[in-house]
Amino acid sequence: MGSIIIDRRRNSKGKSTVNRERFMRRYRQQIRKAVNSAVNSRSITDTSSGEKISISRKSLSEPFFHHGEGGNHQQTHPGNKEFVTGDRFLKPRGKGQGEGSGDGQASDSGSGVDEFVFQINRDEFLKYLFDDLALPNMVSKERNDAMEFFFRRGGFTSAGSPDRLNIVRSLRSAHARRIALSGKERREIRALKRELRAMEVSQEDADTSRMAEIKERIRDLNGKIKRLPFIDDFDLKFNNMVKVPQPSNKAVMFCIMDVSGSMTRTIKDMAKRFFFLLYMFLQRNYKKVEIVFIRHHAEARECDENDFFYSRETGGTVVSSALNLTRDIIEKRYSPKEYNIYVAQASDGDNWESDSSKCSHIISRQLMDSVSYFSYVEITDRQHQNLWHEYAELAKAWPDSFAMAHIRSPDDIFPTFRELFEKKEAVA
Repeated sequence: MGSIIIDRRRNSKGKSTVNRERFMRRYRQQIRKAVNSAVNSRSITDTSSGEKISISRKSLSEPFFHHGEGGNHQQTHPGNKEFVTGDRFLKPRGKGQGEGSGDGQASDSGSGVDEFVFQINRDEFLKYLFDDLALPNMVSKERNDAMEFFFRRGGFTSAGSPDRLNIVRSLRSAHARRIALSGKERREIRALKRELRAMEVSQEDADTSRMAEIKERIRDLNGKIKRLPFIDDFDLKFNNMVKVPQPSNKAVMFCIMDVSGSMTRTIKDMAKRFFFLLYMFLQRNYKKVEIVFIRHHAEARECDENDFFYSRETGGTVVSSALNLTRDIIEKRYSPKEYNIYVAQASDGDNWESDSSKCSHIISRQLMDSVSYFSYVEITDRQHQNLWHEYAELAKAWPDSFAMAHIRSPDDIFPTFRELFEKKEAVA
């Protein structure tokens, strides 16, 4: 039986961070499965906290080298006074004979190993929760009237601010200048040293006065070289920053939730959970995504995050009011030339009979030309309602930019969310 070492020391200054990341990469599938199952059992406000992950010990086994079976082996065992080789033990029988007092199911045979349990933090939980998800059809938008720019390195320049001074380039330039300016003197020094060595070798013909003259000349030349400035203003090199135009990747997400009287409390909770996942996904994965919250019953209104998730307002059902409001907001604030526009709508599908055709008309004639992706989620355990059948025709007309999904129970929320926003490979 191998030894198990449990290290309870604190992770001092991130010393174990690399090992932890390597471990989590190795058991990525098990962790993702645990995270996905944890989402459905949580409340709306608890979706962004950490989670305990359990992994079977069998999955943690490591390969190792050992001696194979075979050959002659000698073993020495400690003796005892009660048993000898070949004795058999009787199994405990009856109540109280070998039975424990715990709540679990006892067994008189077999063996096992406890699962390995560890805790992941909030950031790790969200990483595995939203891994491989992306907003569909995201494209770069050219902004002719207000192009965005960013600065990047573009070579070197002889003038600039002190904070952009490139020390390595400056010292290299200074060294090259000193070599260039002292080249004549260095060549003369090498020639004088050769002459001096030749005179020292043949001491019979040595001219002491000439030797002294050579040494004095060498000293003068070395002094002249040393008097060259180590670095000059001419040597200074600065990192050059060039201004580069950048297409805008801005996006806006319209979250449209039905809060009419036909939406029961259970259905509203599932809708809120779906939108809370969407909200956390956008906050986690994107920097430049604005979110517009719209609640509607017979009337639609734009609201903030708190009212969207917690307001108790309700009434009749006119879905077209929310779509009209979405169209108006896009026209006023979000030009399709500047923004990738996304719409996520959740409803139980129940709508005023004559209003469903209006919804189809608004989407097809006034929204789909501007919207990059429209997702509709119907939350009901009944048969599809009239709004679903109207939207089904839109899904046929725009298969790449209009998606529909059906949620029947809380267990369907996260799989449906992943299906709608799963990252797809780019088509060449």
